[in-house]
Amino acid sequence: MDRTVKALSLILSYPTRALQAAMPEIGGVLAADTRLTAATRRALRPLVEELAGRDIYDLEERFVLLFDRSRSLSLNLFEHVHGESRDRGGAMVSLVETYRAGGFEPATSELPDHLPVLLEFLSTQPASEMQETLANAAHIFEALNTRLIRRESHYSAVFSALLQLSGVSADTEAVAELLEQPEDDPGDLAALDAVWEESQVTFGPDPNAGCPQVHEMLSRMDAPTTPNSARDTAAK
Repeated sequence: MDRTVKALSLILSYPTRALQAAMPEIGGVLAADTRLTAATRRALRPLVEELAGRDIYDLEERFVLLFDRSRSLSLNLFEHVHGESRDRGGAMVSLVETYRAGGFEPATSELPDHLPVLLEFLSTQPASEMQETLANAAHIFEALNTRLIRRESHYSAVFSALLQLSGVSADTEAVAELLEQPEDDPGDLAALDAVWEESQVTFGPDPNAGCPQVHEMLSRMDAPTTPNSARDTAAK
């Protein structure tokens, strides 16, 4: 198992007291991984400390405001690719089949494209497959990183770490496409409603094509993978 990818999966999960208790170990894993730059490891430290020591209700409220009420910061990756189109359902089915082919049954109520669930799965896969999948989603990570930096959120460091683990630089045009989409303020209910009424997110000249990098990820995910033993995943 890739302990760093698993640690990042846990950090992006809904805060619980069990997660708080595990933060010293999680922080130790992240601090020791030399695949991450020293700057990124330092940037992760304040988030680790907050998750370990801040009031659990404050942590829960902040998480919901950032990731559940803000569509532009959604941790459901296909939200940034397919929006609410029918293509999203097919992509979900494909992803579930990939999990099952890998012997992985997520023990969570979250959607299959929820990033912590995907990272939990990738932590059980060969390093090359893990890195390739992260590389295909690099533009989404970069956009989320940028938006979180704008909001002065320590969660931005998680996406910097994922970009470094991907081993690639995000495609600047794909990132720009994402950042051109409306950015909702979870504290502004009227603006939030307006964003959720927007049409599906699309990329490039073909409105049905989606992002080429993510299509590559999905086409690879359609292929059978070598079974691995199932892993438990963090639930809310």
